[in-house]
Amino acid sequence: MAKARCDGCNLKIRIGGGIGDFWSFDYGPSGGMALELADGTDCFLCFDCIEQLPEDRDVTAADVKAL
Repeated sequence: MAKARCDGCNLKIRIGGGIGDFWSFDYGPSGGMALELADGTDCFLCFDCIEQLPEDRDVTAADVKAL
């Protein structure tokens, strides 16, 4: 099972799928998503942080930093 840190809250989040799940047989869901933001930056956020992003405009790296 692979894990990555959320760029918003810095928690370790499970990444579902991949070779790690093949060997451990731990087929649970992922705890977040990789996103490409409107300003061209990439980030990995947990679902709780994604819920906090603004919905009325395009999200940028400044919004992620504000989390």
